[in-house]
Amino acid sequence: MSRVIAIANQKGGVGKTTTAINLTAALGELGKKVLAVDMDPQGNLTSGIGLNKEELEKSVYDILCGKGVIEECIQKDVLENLDLLPGNINLSAMELELVNEENREFILKREIERVKDDYDYVIIDCPPALGILTVNALTTADSVLVPIQSEYYALEGLTQLVYTIELVKDRLNSELEIEGIVFTMYDARTNLSYQVVENVKENIGYKVYETIIPRNIRLAEAPSHGLPITIYDPKSTGAIKYRELAEEVIQGGES
Repeated sequence: MSRVIAIANQKGGVGKTTTAINLTAALGELGKKVLAVDMDPQGNLTSGIGLNKEELEKSVYDILCGKGVIEECIQKDVLENLDLLPGNINLSAMELELVNEENREFILKREIERVKDDYDYVIIDCPPALGILTVNALTTADSVLVPIQSEYYALEGLTQLVYTIELVKDRLNSELEIEGIVFTMYDARTNLSYQVVENVKENIGYKVYETIIPRNIRLAEAPSHGLPITIYDPKSTGAIKYRELAEEVIQGGES
């Protein structure tokens, strides 16, 4: 059965898109058929796996505006076992374009329903905001994976995100759950990173993944080459950690 996971955090710079790129690639490498969906107007998921976001003929924007159907917009086999529903700057006006649209919160869900049985995983990269694009992702998803930077203000944004998830669950998607929290940009040299992780584990009643993603130069370089870390530097610490995270995600769905 297909699992639809939204990767969300309205706080920017927490490794959200990095996690989306590398988790999807690692799942594909492990033999899972994956559809990646780029709901972020920045289009960094799209460019991070090798597509030119400025030259897209069709994207998720066309689906949301009713100008195309999902089968026309999916880019097939962009990486091993990985298809992409790309996004770009056109998405930035969605809030206004859909303001009078009936059932606008469910447009993506209706389209994903048409194809999701073709995939083991649908991974949706959300924008760093809690507007209509993120709401569409949350109504579509079975669960939400939350990346959090290992820093002092980690809990600050999490509280608002959890509130939004609970609101969507109450009003729009009763099946929605928090998949888990993954720590990113972890610096093992500092006590602060360790303290933040322990603090969140003690104060949040949700699953925290055992895998922690470290700060890693190769991980930071990979998107500029249009490659996930598993291809750009397959033996790097970042690649190893994202494979471990993918294994945890798979095991979580089987338990």
